[in-house]
Amino acid sequence: MAEQPAMQSARTIEALQRALNHATQYLNALDERSVASTVTLKDLRLRLGGPLPELGMNAGQVIDDLVVNTKGGQLASAGGRFFAWVIGGSLPSALAADWVTSAWDQNAALYACGPAAAVVEEIAGAWLKELLGLPDEASFAFTSGCQLAHFTCLAAARHAVLRDAGWDVNANGLFGCPKISIITSDQRHASVDRALRFLGFGNRSVVEIPADQNGQIPTADFQAALTAAARPAIVVLNAGDLNMGAFDQFEVLIPLAKALGAWVHIDGAFGLLARTSRSKRALLAGVELADSWATDGHKWLNVPYDSGFAFVRDHEAHRACMTMRASYIAPDQEARDQVDWNPELSRRGRGFAIYAALRELGRAGLEDLIDRCCAHARALVTGIGALEGAEILWTPQLNQGLVRFLNARLDATDEQHNARTDAVIAAVNASGEAFFSGTTWRGKRAMRVSVVNWRTTENDVRRTIAAVASALARMNKC
Repeated sequence: MAEQPAMQSARTIEALQRALNHATQYLNALDERSVASTVTLKDLRLRLGGPLPELGMNAGQVIDDLVVNTKGGQLASAGGRFFAWVIGGSLPSALAADWVTSAWDQNAALYACGPAAAVVEEIAGAWLKELLGLPDEASFAFTSGCQLAHFTCLAAARHAVLRDAGWDVNANGLFGCPKISIITSDQRHASVDRALRFLGFGNRSVVEIPADQNGQIPTADFQAALTAAARPAIVVLNAGDLNMGAFDQFEVLIPLAKALGAWVHIDGAFGLLARTSRSKRALLAGVELADSWATDGHKWLNVPYDSGFAFVRDHEAHRACMTMRASYIAPDQEARDQVDWNPELSRRGRGFAIYAALRELGRAGLEDLIDRCCAHARALVTGIGALEGAEILWTPQLNQGLVRFLNARLDATDEQHNARTDAVIAAVNASGEAFFSGTTWRGKRAMRVSVVNWRTTENDVRRTIAAVASALARMNKC
């Protein structure tokens, strides 16, 4: 016998109420919670594994069991002392909007599937273009992250440069097409290479230019590479690189590229949002001259995973490389259909959380969030760097900094300094007080300090510096 609507509703409400209780307990305890995971891989598999149940169970009990069996398996990346991998938290309105997004359960592919989802995305996209100072004519897409934003932008770039070379990639594919050169920095993020691979570009298509001591592509080297490269060409520039938060010289490099007919794409995974801060805006002077831009929402905008933004000046190329048509899909003649701009068809209404975050923060709130994160990053790097045995490799100009830890032996090698650095990072993370990731920068291992979370406070900075000092003291006693 089919379950009655009243019973269905009661079961749903019970499960949601339990989820709310568990989520509230988790968030209320963030400040005391270990930032690192406290459970082993083996234990998680034992708790969660076993044979697939033959019979179902109460939905509320499923939620309770899920929380119990995953306890200790979450990194407290939502909290204020997580400084690894450029991971933000979730603003209250964005988190709540994401919950109701799941409850509404709209397929945000077409206006017809979810009218409100389509219009919210349309408005939030326009707001973002305004905040970032991007061209009015640019199209946009809300993707799962900067990886898919790169894919979207570079697909549009591929379409446009081949179109201008007399080749229709939609009709003819890539076999026999003109060779495309990809000119970029050796400090680019690996997600760029991955997007290029998805789009059929081999490693030999990439012309890699070594960055200078400031993390920027040198002008003379760029001009030489651009002149020598096969045409057509796509240029990828950094707006906040992974380790230093470095910005390429957009005002200089973009006109050079455009003069030779190249498409310019900007990797602004976190750095592009710095354009909303008056104190940081000069770092991005000229970035609006590019052809496409990619950034993340789940970084500095602090919306839940997953959220990325792609912007493309040539909206015709963007639409041509993404749109699809089928007999069962009725395009709306007036509304914006998201499928025309996104690589996904079935997709959640991620525009709701973005819209909520922008309304909660406003222009002034986002600027304040960015400026606070940059100040905290600088305080962390200088505070940790002042500890005995620590060395600052890069003082933040934005929200990214680098510190290494030196082996005390007078004849210590770089390998020993590298090992010491990794050991300190591991010790700090094991303490549960803070969490960092390591990186290799110019041949040296370093602790990477990244601050993008709205929850981070001055007290978090003090606690973190104390945690590093404590880890160093414990290691010195060994």
